[in-house]
Amino acid sequence: MSCIMTQVTIDRLGYQGDGIAQGPLYVPGTLPGETVTGTPDGQTLRDVRIDTPSSDRVKPPCVHAKSCGGCQLQHASDGFLADWKAGVVRNALLAHGIEAEIRPIETSPPLSRRRASFSARRTKKGALAGFHMKASDVVVSIPNCQLLHPDLTAALPMVEQLAVLGSSRKGELSVLVTKSEVGLDVAVTGGKPADTALRGALAKIADEHDLARLCWDDETLLRRRPYQIFGNARVTPPAGSFLQATAEGEAALQRAVLSIVDGATHVADLFSGSGTFALPIARTAAVHAVEGEKAMIAALNEGWRMAEGLRRVTCEARDLFRNPLLPEELKRFDAIVIDPPRAGAEAQVAEIASIRTPKVAHVSCNPVTFARDTATLLAAGYRLDWVQPVDQFRWSTHVELVASLSLDI
Repeated sequence: MSCIMTQVTIDRLGYQGDGIAQGPLYVPGTLPGETVTGTPDGQTLRDVRIDTPSSDRVKPPCVHAKSCGGCQLQHASDGFLADWKAGVVRNALLAHGIEAEIRPIETSPPLSRRRASFSARRTKKGALAGFHMKASDVVVSIPNCQLLHPDLTAALPMVEQLAVLGSSRKGELSVLVTKSEVGLDVAVTGGKPADTALRGALAKIADEHDLARLCWDDETLLRRRPYQIFGNARVTPPAGSFLQATAEGEAALQRAVLSIVDGATHVADLFSGSGTFALPIARTAAVHAVEGEKAMIAALNEGWRMAEGLRRVTCEARDLFRNPLLPEELKRFDAIVIDPPRAGAEAQVAEIASIRTPKVAHVSCNPVTFARDTATLLAAGYRLDWVQPVDQFRWSTHVELVASLSLDI
């Protein structure tokens, strides 16, 4: 490692949130236009001092910003982050020669995360629960986190109790806590096997903290069904399954999707999860929901059957990566919603392109794979009407989006 201090100017921000100077030299915690001094360590500048700060630099709103690895960009203004995240989407599209209308980003407020995966370890005096330190497996306490809904922050002592009960001194628990409509839904992995004594202690914790559900690996203690509301339906997703990070972000995604499929009568919802889009759409259209995880599609189906005022929803458990819906199956739909994981949906998008369904609502959590798949649709004659970025992961590098694609038929 060099001990020579070096001064550089930050040219741009990388996709991981680090400032990048010529070289390239990566400088965490910096912003474009800043002049900084530090010690080179390979391609990273360490022990950084900000010589000339950017006008977009702000005081981090969270006291844990320096230690916690949960946020990468608390030192940047809201305006800068909104522009930068829109730029991430725009640049991903431009890499494929695609230009589009990028709508103003919709950002979830502070203290709105309704779901978080906490790490917890036993200590000599008890236990410690929180998030990992930056680039480390060290757990740091986050009692004043500015991301989490207060109900999740209040759950940290409960998470520590779980670690005292069920983790080894060298092991680490992963505790996923989700805010439901009737209390917290808690799923624990990485603990010791549940015996009679541990089951009894877990039941006591569930009662003490009024938990709706507590899962310890494959063991489930259900006190009441922890449901989420999708449209007119109440749905109880499987423990630990996917859910949008904030209610505000989910609502923004739903609004955009519903505007795209408005007027459609038969809609396919691909990678449907537990019904985030399928059930609100079913207020006005028949829906065929397809999801690879059987438990999630079962939860969606049950939610639909128990709801009132919805059109028909059919459900199918199917691996759309290995077994995408084919043209003869897609031809009955006049709109498609597709919300794949980060890898995108290359095989399924190719089938959609061949059948040329009039409207496609493309939801994505990865602008790079979104741009790749969108290029396939554009080559088949689709028009990219607009892109709506959604920021549920405030102060992070993550950005989600909904895109409207259509055909003139």
